[in-house]
This record gives sequence, structure tokens and C-alpha cells, in this order.
Amino acid sequence: MSALPPFLLFYLAAIAVFVTRGRTQQALMVATPIVGAINLWGIPQDASVTITFMGMALEPLRLDALSRLFGWLFHIAALIGVVYALHVKDRVQQVSALLYMGSALGAIFAGDLLTFFLFWEAMAITSVFLVWARRTPEAYSAGVRYLVIQVISGLLLLVGIMLHWRATGSLSFEYIGTGAGYGWLILVALGLKAAFPLLHSWLVDAYPESTPTGTVFLSAFTTKVAIYALARGFPGTELLVYVGATMACFPIFFAVVENDLRRVLAYSLVNQLGFMVVGIGIGTQLAINGAVAHAFTDVIFKGLLFMSMGAVLTMTGRINGSELGGLYKTMPKTTVLCIIGAASISAFPLFSGFVSKSMIMSAALKENYHTVWLALLFASAGVFHHAGIKIPYFAFFAHDSGIRAADPPGNMLLAMTIAACLCIGIGLFPGLLYGALPFDVAYTPYDVTHVLTQLQLLLFSALAFVWLNKRGIYPPELNAVHLDVDWTYRRFIPGLARPLINGIAAANHSVRTAMLGGLERGLELLRSTYSSRGLLSRDVGPSTMVIWVTTLLAVYLFLSFV
Repeated sequence: MSALPPFLLFYLAAIAVFVTRGRTQQALMVATPIVGAINLWGIPQDASVTITFMGMALEPLRLDALSRLFGWLFHIAALIGVVYALHVKDRVQQVSALLYMGSALGAIFAGDLLTFFLFWEAMAITSVFLVWARRTPEAYSAGVRYLVIQVISGLLLLVGIMLHWRATGSLSFEYIGTGAGYGWLILVALGLKAAFPLLHSWLVDAYPESTPTGTVFLSAFTTKVAIYALARGFPGTELLVYVGATMACFPIFFAVVENDLRRVLAYSLVNQLGFMVVGIGIGTQLAINGAVAHAFTDVIFKGLLFMSMGAVLTMTGRINGSELGGLYKTMPKTTVLCIIGAASISAFPLFSGFVSKSMIMSAALKENYHTVWLALLFASAGVFHHAGIKIPYFAFFAHDSGIRAADPPGNMLLAMTIAACLCIGIGLFPGLLYGALPFDVAYTPYDVTHVLTQLQLLLFSALAFVWLNKRGIYPPELNAVHLDVDWTYRRFIPGLARPLINGIAAANHSVRTAMLGGLERGLELLRSTYSSRGLLSRDVGPSTMVIWVTTLLAVYLFLSFV
């Protein structure tokens, strides 16, 4: 194979960016995803590289229809994110973003589980610096919690892989399923990064604490690598249908009351992942195509929404809905681009979300998951409510906050414009996306049933928002931090542990005080005894002095660490 492994280009670019400055550095950042896409184009379909390491058959590179589509998606996301971040001079963000994107590419092109694990862990280590790069106490704490969850996911994955290898004698990354214990371990490991219910709080905790540019990168890669892995290892696992339906529904309630608009989008990200997980759980060709297509469109329209809110945060220094409003007057371009993203995530006809989400909904009906279909219908109305309406309304309209910030720098507008054009282009010409999907399935999104059903849903959801707002029933935007599952380890467990820790500290203080007091009394007794006998006037040899000094130092060190 004449082409390079896709991840290697990003790793080399990270080194080059670290040692360069100014326009050369910016040119390298932009050129990397472009050259990477050209390199990917040159890798033949079904290409594979196999090596033997310590008696294990490894496949560090494997291309098929599924991995190639995610490869194209990640290069597009990388280009948009890099352009959006061109004004940033922070070397930590630049290098960690390139390493993070390269690790994501390495994971999706890994043909064996061990290679996948190595890149899985590399993603965790490199991505946390995008959270810490904001350099606030909140970002540091959120980054620590984020890294702990990522490490736990990696440990579960490693144990599952070892048990899988022991049971099957193979490390090939193919269908895994839940027929054995190792399958459950791997599923939970992937579920952590896919933000399964009760395992999702790391996402809504860490992503909003990242920098405006870092959040754009974070939203594109980690969860989508997990979706890719679920699609490859667990298609047709029926449990995922109900897990995904729950994921699609429960974030709506938190997003409605959340004030931080980037946190609203984080909950919305969990909601959209739920649709993908449902498609993977159904497992038919139409459903898998829908899940993969929705992952593709979600990266773009969710990235557009995160970029628009990042622009608001960059230009105003604020992101709470209660502190914004009226920005359409001085940020008209950002307003229009945000509305395009909102229309896409809400699955308006002629926008990208419609052509992917409708595939999953159709697959659910076709396989007689009628209750799940109703849940997804509710979730669709909810996402229009909190992401399609709430985000642009409270940021750019609503009450006039008096803020008169201008549109962001040109590179940020250019990145948002690229994403907006893709949202519209995929919506108008869905065949371009459908032709790259893993399976050949004849599907037409623009029939009368799909269009009328979706338009009615959007209309009634909009009327509900207007009515609730006019009646004063809509939850107010409170300047507060809302905790969900993370309350257990941010409040409950520390609350239980605090008395125990305080008791241990008090006991430690008492023991040390008593022992030091006893040591002082003992030394005083020795001094008085030796003084009364005239022993202190004698010459003491060097060896005796060394023994006493060493003994006293050892006692002091022991008491210091008790």
C-alpha cells in the first residue's frame, strides 16, 4: 500500500505544529485534514495491513464501507474544527486536537481489538487537554472527572478484550454480541463513551467547560467512535433499542431547564446519540444505514450549533440564556448560521437531519417497534423544543440584553458557513450520503407520509413552546448548575465520605500529638538522667552520634506520615 495510515499524518502534523509558528503553523493545521482526505482517497477499498506481534495477529489498518464513511466524516469534521480554531494561539489546544483527531482515525481503521484499545486510550489522554485548556478551576475539576470515566472505560474494554482473546483465540474486531461475559464488559465500556443512560454525566459535565474551540472537537469524535464500535460489534442487540430510546427521551427534561446553552447542546448530543443506538439495536440494513447516516449528519449540524454558541461565548463572554438576547441586531451572520443548524437538528425537510433521522424512524416502524417509534416521535418534538427553538431564541432574540457584540472573526464564520452548506446540501441531495452508506438499501426520504408527519410534529411543538412562553409556564432560565446522575459522585458520595475522612484526620492528629508528646517527654527524661550522672560531659564517638541522629530522624519521618 503506497498511502500512509490515516492517523500517522495527524501525529506527524502535531509534531510539526509544535515546532512552528505563525502562518506556517496555521497552514499546517489546515493542510493536515486536506492531505489526509487525499491520502484516504488513495487507499483502495477493502485494504488491510496485518502484522504479527508477540504471537498475536494484529490488523492496524482495515478499510471497508463502514470505516471509510467514518473516515470521510472525521476528515470533514477535522477541517471544519481546524478552520474554526485558526485564531487560537494556544499550542496545547493545537497539538492535543491533532493527536486527538489522529487517535480517532486510528480507532475506526483498527481491524483488531488490541489496536482499537490503544487508540481508544490515546483519545482519552489527548482529549482531556481540550477541557483543561480553558484554565479555570471548573474546567480542571471537570477534566479530572472526565479522565477518570475515560480510564474506567478503557479498563473495562481491556479486560473484555483479554477474556475475548482467551475464549476465541482471536483479536479480530468483528461481531461480538452479548453471548458471553466479555461481550457485556466490552458493551459497557463502549456504552460509557456513547453516553448510555446513567453513564452520560461526564459528557454534559466536561464538554461545556472546555474552550469554545475545544468543545467543537470533543463533540465530533469520542462519542462517534463509540457509535462506530457499537455498529461493528453489537448490531441487532435488542437491548440497545430500549437503551437508545431512553437516551433519546430523558435529556429533554434536563435541557428544558438548563441555563448554560452549551450544556443544553450537550444534553441534545445525548439525545441524538439515542437515535443512533436505536438504529444499531434494530440491526437491519435500513436501521444500520440510518444510524450511520445520522452520526454523519449529527457531527456537522451539532458542530455548527456548538460553533455558533462558541462564537457567542467568544464575543460576549457569556453563555447563559438568562444573560443573552437581542444579539441578532449585531451578530446577524451568526444568527442565520445558528438557525440553519437548529433546522437541521430539528429534522426540517430539506435539511440534513431529516434525511437521516427518518431512516431510523422508518426502520422502527418496519420492525414493529411501535412503542419505540412513539418514544422517538416524542424525542423529535423535544429536540426541536430545546435545540431548534430554545438555543436561537434565548441567544439571539427573547429579551434585549443590551449586549452589542459583533460577529466573530472570519475564520470562525467560514467554518460555520462550511458546516451550514453541508447541512443544506445533504438535505437537498441525500443521494450523495446514501451512496456512501454500508448497505445498498432503496430509501426515499421525501415522500408525502414522511414530510407531512414531520411538519405536523414541528408545527405542534412550536405552538406548544409559544403557548407555554406566553402563559408564563415555560421553565425560567435560572442562573444555576443543574446536576443529574453526577450528583451521586459530586455531592452524595463526597457527603458520605466527608465524616469518615474528618474522623480519620482527627484520629491521625490525636495519635501524632500523643506520640510526639511522649517522644518529647522521653527525650527530656533521658536528658535529665544523663545530666545527673554526668554522662553528657563525656566525649561521644562519631558512630554513636550517627546512630542517635538516624534513630531520631526515622522516628520523626514515621510520625510525619502517620
